[in-house]
Amino acid sequence: MGRTLSQKVWDDHVVKPGEAGQPDLLYIDLQLCHEVTSPQAFDGLRLAGRQVRHPELTLATEDHNTPTADILAPIADPVSRLQVDTLRRNAAEFGVPIHSLGDKDQGVVHIIGPQLGLTQPGMTIVCGDSHTSTHGAFGALAFGIGTSEVEHVLATQTLPQMKPKTMAVTVTGQLPQAVSAKDLILTHIARVGTGGGAGYVAEYRGDTIERLSMDARMTICNMSIEWGARAGMIAPDRTTLEYLKSRPNAPQGEAWDQAVAYWATLASDPDAHFDKEVFIDATELTPFVTWGTNPGQGVGLGETVPFPTSFADPIDRAAAERALAYMDLTPGTKMRDITVDVVFLGSCTNGRIEDLRAAADILRGKKVADQVRMLVVPGSARVRAQAMAEGLDEVFIRAGAEWREAGCSMCLGMNPDTLAPGQRSASTSNRNFEGRQGKGGRTHLVSPTVAAATAVLGHLADPREV
Repeated sequence: MGRTLSQKVWDDHVVKPGEAGQPDLLYIDLQLCHEVTSPQAFDGLRLAGRQVRHPELTLATEDHNTPTADILAPIADPVSRLQVDTLRRNAAEFGVPIHSLGDKDQGVVHIIGPQLGLTQPGMTIVCGDSHTSTHGAFGALAFGIGTSEVEHVLATQTLPQMKPKTMAVTVTGQLPQAVSAKDLILTHIARVGTGGGAGYVAEYRGDTIERLSMDARMTICNMSIEWGARAGMIAPDRTTLEYLKSRPNAPQGEAWDQAVAYWATLASDPDAHFDKEVFIDATELTPFVTWGTNPGQGVGLGETVPFPTSFADPIDRAAAERALAYMDLTPGTKMRDITVDVVFLGSCTNGRIEDLRAAADILRGKKVADQVRMLVVPGSARVRAQAMAEGLDEVFIRAGAEWREAGCSMCLGMNPDTLAPGQRSASTSNRNFEGRQGKGGRTHLVSPTVAAATAVLGHLADPREV
């Protein structure tokens, strides 16, 4: 019997197989850390008198609590300042490499790993952050872990894990005009539900996926966690190699040839068995937007806010009623009639250079609506520098958007970039839970081009409208 991509990577990293019903012990190739979920882990090492087993296989950055303006000034919020300062002290004490504010390689943790070439096919990658699944776009087995697990990896470079089930998500057909990877994954989440992937590692495959860029693939794998999957993966191919070859930490010379030869063996075997399969016809997709308070509560942009009575399941019906009350939406309202106060372009989902280019193409020569505030936050300092070299910053500024420094920013309410109570946003981030972007804030998840069109017209808008 053949093996799937995830099974091959898993098998190559088993240090000790678990007894019946017990977890396997996996070797971890790379651990990424940020200021929010690592302090207790380092404290645990300190109390036990342990060191970091492999500091060279660990990388820290500052992203969640960080401001995106005046980044070299003292952080105003005392809790945020304490967390950032603590990460810096821990990194210095334990010898962990760190990219701090002002560093050319600082940025959102799931953007700097790939751009530095640290994320590679066939690796196991963990971080105390749920969107670690992003790295699966390279054929890595990558998943978020808890703080006690962060400590375990720091101390041993291993992690006990139960072997997950496998799922194939096969996407075929050409994506229609104005439909992006973000629309694809939002549509999928709405169809299968936020728990549809629980217990599975999802492998995205099919000719649609094969045509996607690495930036687009990372968007899809990033949001695997939003439908409950443990991880999302895409088999490495020529697109993967072209992205990696020039990266700072990519193998060189003979080591590159050896790595490529290994990576070529990772694709799922033709006779591999998946525990579950899902099929998506890409030609049927449209620009997509959420109306509720989880990523699965969404519809096509040309549709209307649903009536709770349209949900047969009583739990789904009750969830819709609560969501509509929080979002202050009336069933039957056209999605395009919903006005917004803030547009956020950024996050580990859509803060890469292709995302900025796509939004800039919409905004070029236009103005952000008078009543709308637009924040453009590159996912890393490198992305920011590249965007500026291409003149994208000038496009955003001339349109009336705020051009910011790199960070998680308005993706979550842990830094100065938050919504005020009652404000409504169109956001390219990954979550729209109650209060996610600020207490009382209301979030609609969208693609970069929908975000840009919305900023121009002042209401949720199809990019083809502008």
